[in-house]
Amino acid sequence: MISFYPGPSRIHDEIPRYVQDAHKLGIMSINHRSEEFVAMSETTIGLLKEKLNIPKDYTILYTGSATECWEIIAQSLIQEKSYHLYSGAFGQKWFEYTSRIKSGAEAHAFSQEKKINSNELNFTHEGVICITQNETSNGTQVTNSVIRSIKNKYPNYLVAVDATSSMGGVNLDFKSADVWFASVQKCFGLPAGLALLICSPQAVKHARTINERDHYNSLPFMLDMMEKWQTPFTPNVLGIYLLMRVMKKVKPVKIVEEKIISRFQQWEKFFDDSSHLKILIKNKSVRSHTVLPIEANAEVLTKVKALAKKNNMLLGEGYGDWKKTTFRIANFPALKQSEIQALKKLLKRFEAGI
Repeated sequence: MISFYPGPSRIHDEIPRYVQDAHKLGIMSINHRSEEFVAMSETTIGLLKEKLNIPKDYTILYTGSATECWEIIAQSLIQEKSYHLYSGAFGQKWFEYTSRIKSGAEAHAFSQEKKINSNELNFTHEGVICITQNETSNGTQVTNSVIRSIKNKYPNYLVAVDATSSMGGVNLDFKSADVWFASVQKCFGLPAGLALLICSPQAVKHARTINERDHYNSLPFMLDMMEKWQTPFTPNVLGIYLLMRVMKKVKPVKIVEEKIISRFQQWEKFFDDSSHLKILIKNKSVRSHTVLPIEANAEVLTKVKALAKKNNMLLGEGYGDWKKTTFRIANFPALKQSEIQALKKLLKRFEAGI
């Protein structure tokens, strides 16, 4: 089954071999305080910085999921106020989750067809500005330039960015924000169960000033341990090993992004020419390059998903407000061009038979 689901999605072909290598090397049984783990952790973080253009003075931490990152930010970085900019279900979930931990969370929802204008924002109390860079539910993105403009307007605020469906596939401008996070089951082409939390020096200083240490995943505790390339808790050692192997193999993100954008543009043309299947988002300037929600009537959606499954292709279900009106196609690096062409051929055949 070829998974076009936007996470967990298709893994890299080499993953089974990497797992066998991990077994032979005893990776699954090494102690996370051992020299072997420390060396692997340091190598992995070095590769991430090199391949993804992450500034050398930023700190990379391991977590279990992007959802856990929501929790860490709320616990360890938000004192009173947080401002949540979102146009879809996952940004809203981040706001709702934070609200259960900190009462000062504010929702700033905007239309999925709108490009954020930082001049229209008015935040009067210093806090953390939370942005969902790539909204998986409706296939929108907030560009590097917009994030940069928000940070420039509010330099003393922390800007935190959920890049779960884009990190590893999009050339993100990490300097434009203070906190970035993503899980690995999307653009990294890895199994679920590992995420990355990336902090700027400003975020690190802020966390140490607050010095919240009440939880197993309190940020100051995590930062202390990462000075030794370790974690406070027993991490997903196999996941870190697989991430290291994948990062050794993949090309720099700038090259990866060129492939992703080229494929996205081909998908745009494909659906522009389609009679019954259309990209949900009409404003091309805010379309995600890595997740494409496709809208159609309910009968067409049911039939096309069933046909794809019959042909060993898994399409993503619609999500949130768009659950019954869309299906979603991942445009992640691990997918092969031949697989994409096979899906296009199937969709053409489907439309011809309607």
